[in-house]
Amino acid sequence: MSSSAVRRSLPWLALAGVMVAALSMRSPIVAPTPVMSRITADFGIDAGTAGLLTTAPVLMFALMTPVAALVIRRRGAEFALMTTLVGVLIGTFVRGLPGFGWMLVGMIIIGGSITIGNVVAPVIIRREAPPARVATMTAAYTAMLNVGSLITSLATAPLASAIGWQWALMAWSGLTVIGILLWSAHMARRRAIVPAAADALPERDAVATITGPTPVVGAGSRQRVLRPITVLLMLAFGCQSAAYYALTTWLPTIGADRLGLDANAAGAMSSVFQGVAIIGAFLVPVLARYTPPLVPVIVVGATWVTTTLGLAVAPELMLLWMCVGAVAQAGGFVAIFAMMVQISRSDAEAAGMSALVQGVGYVISSLGAPLTGLLHDLSGGWTLPLWSLVGVTVAYAIMLIGAALTARRG
Repeated sequence: MSSSAVRRSLPWLALAGVMVAALSMRSPIVAPTPVMSRITADFGIDAGTAGLLTTAPVLMFALMTPVAALVIRRRGAEFALMTTLVGVLIGTFVRGLPGFGWMLVGMIIIGGSITIGNVVAPVIIRREAPPARVATMTAAYTAMLNVGSLITSLATAPLASAIGWQWALMAWSGLTVIGILLWSAHMARRRAIVPAAADALPERDAVATITGPTPVVGAGSRQRVLRPITVLLMLAFGCQSAAYYALTTWLPTIGADRLGLDANAAGAMSSVFQGVAIIGAFLVPVLARYTPPLVPVIVVGATWVTTTLGLAVAPELMLLWMCVGAVAQAGGFVAIFAMMVQISRSDAEAAGMSALVQGVGYVISSLGAPLTGLLHDLSGGWTLPLWSLVGVTVAYAIMLIGAALTARRG
């Protein structure tokens, strides 16, 4: 049976599986944040140490990308996504073992597993979705990442009040189990449709069937990748991700400390940061279609600065800043990756640029949560950490706009 026939036979089951899997590809990282104060109290740790719970999986995003590519190349896209789901499930149970050390190990397993999913999900969407709907399905996938974060941000604290925070974190494994069952159904159906001869293809051909020709970045490509605009995008991505994970980690605690909110209210407030992003993901494409090219990046940069500045000077309006920040964090990722596509002159260059921007960017972003917690511990409050994040987002806006101007000059 031809590959086009397979696409017609499988797409909705496969795409539904990816969408459900997306629910488990951010929510395990976000889940501890609404109960971070309880975690620090129960384990007797400081805020900087607690920040490792969100830092460790983000650092794994940077370190495990080559492993993710190897898994996809050797075993195929279906196996890779199943590895993600099973790994997240195992990591969730390890995280539930007694002691902060086991909790940190569980988060590392979760981060490494999600890295594989980060790499393979766009491959599956591109392969299975009709060409005219690839962009829409990619946007839907991004939205589902935020849906998973929203659900866990909103419901973890109430669950923790009812059954304890350890069991509340464990309860989210139900989403992962549903994803495993749905993806198992897709894999079983695909095995029944794809001829056995496909499994006998040489490895290089099998990889091409799954992902397209594997780009090889040679010396010439490396020179084109290592351009000033790449450095600007790499630093912009790192600054944005650092601010995002710092706020994701500490927003419930900031709400409790500065506004006197209880754990449930603080978790609900911070969930807006994830929820409005479902809509925010579609803002940049709309602006790009109807406005001059610089407008989307200026809007994204301005919303990020407004978010952190608002939290620093007027925390009583946190709900407003969370809505603005949701647009900023969702639109920022779209703006950066759209620019990489725009300036790349070949598949190899695009692959090299993406690897460099994400790899180094995630290393930078991994510092966001622990440094914010450390500044809180050193200063005894949230004023210094929040003003530091203002500086980070100002730098982000400058670099993003600089990258856009550089792209316009060619």
